[in-house]
Amino acid sequence: MDMLSILETKKRGKALTPEQIGYFVRGAADGTVPDYQLSALLMAIRLNGMTPEETAQLTMAMARSGDMLEPEVGGVPVDKHSTGGVGDTTTLILAPLVAACGGKVLKMSGRGLGHTGGTVDKLESIPGMRTSLPEDEFVSIVRRIGCAVVGQSAQLAPADKRLYALRDVTATVDSVPLIVSSILSKKFAGGSKAIVLDVKTGSGALMPTLEASVELAKAMVDIGRLAGRSVTAVVSGMEEPLGSHVGNALEVKEAVDVLAGRTGGPLKKVSLFLGARMLMATGLADTEEEALARLENAVASGAGLNKLKEMIAAQGGDPRICDDISLLPHIDATVPVPAREEGYLSHVNGTALGLAAQRMGAGRVKKEDVIDPAVGFVMEKRIGDFVKKGDVIATLHPRTEASAREAAESILSALSFSPVPVPRARLLYALITPQGVQPLDE
Repeated sequence: MDMLSILETKKRGKALTPEQIGYFVRGAADGTVPDYQLSALLMAIRLNGMTPEETAQLTMAMARSGDMLEPEVGGVPVDKHSTGGVGDTTTLILAPLVAACGGKVLKMSGRGLGHTGGTVDKLESIPGMRTSLPEDEFVSIVRRIGCAVVGQSAQLAPADKRLYALRDVTATVDSVPLIVSSILSKKFAGGSKAIVLDVKTGSGALMPTLEASVELAKAMVDIGRLAGRSVTAVVSGMEEPLGSHVGNALEVKEAVDVLAGRTGGPLKKVSLFLGARMLMATGLADTEEEALARLENAVASGAGLNKLKEMIAAQGGDPRICDDISLLPHIDATVPVPAREEGYLSHVNGTALGLAAQRMGAGRVKKEDVIDPAVGFVMEKRIGDFVKKGDVIATLHPRTEASAREAAESILSALSFSPVPVPRARLLYALITPQGVQPLDE
């Protein structure tokens, strides 16, 4: 068996055998298959797809390419994963909130992928924060304080770690089989028994249509069922940035603001909904109403923010950022972006906004790019808001004047206006379980 025959098979749209899948996954893990051949295979999969059986085999092969944890954390290990979006900081809110309610959150997160932000990049904007931990320390922190959020270790799903980085620079991010296998292989290898998935839909999502997002959610729930794991998926909206802040340190700031009770809005609403599913999946709440009440109490009492401080300290970071945001990397001189026209903000190209932040330095264009944690922008208006000409529609936190000019132009070009009122962007669409698809009312 060799990579050329595997490439030939998938190039012609045929299904790979378990042996072929095992061969290239082992080669991705141990480095024996070069990047250029893996990149070619990723594109062939993106163009020709995989059968459900292939996707399940790929998921398990990637999970077994390294260690398979069976952590004893004093409760049901639970994880949440988002398929990616812009201004999506739910992990930094719901992980400490769920832990404050007695949950045990083992969260392995990724870096930025394409136009979407990465939780690991956000955490690393906190001074001293370690996102690479030995497996025993990772489990120990969860056992002791209830949550830890780390990057993927070299020992867990190493094949995925290499493929994940290549997908970001080969335009193969939006492939259902590759998304499913990447997400679930890490969850299975990390020992999570209950998994809540946040599948985004809309202009700022990897899956821009509702049908594609539901397809992806169903695929992940089905493979979770086959693997004997409790997997629930929520399809949520990404027609505009979920939070108002876009950029790594800026998004940490917004998460702290939510936990401190200073801000609410769509980011908080989606975080609480996902957190409620985590509490229910682990038996810590019987109903959605009970779960939401417990999470709201964790915000009001300060228990959630205190848990974030504990997690930051346990991972070597400076917990004082929760009380003094100025300790985060920041840009002193901000630049307002005035609106060029008047009307109701009717459409936002979320992908274009994500790419604007990426080009400012908040994300990667090439695999080896270094992220600037301080840069980004704050959207001052949301879909449905009335905007006068000259109103500040965004506030930039740029490193250079040139990047500010480019970002301003990109942001303004990403917005559309209507002369008549338009509804707010929808946040929650569907809940997918092994029993089927349940539409959600707002």
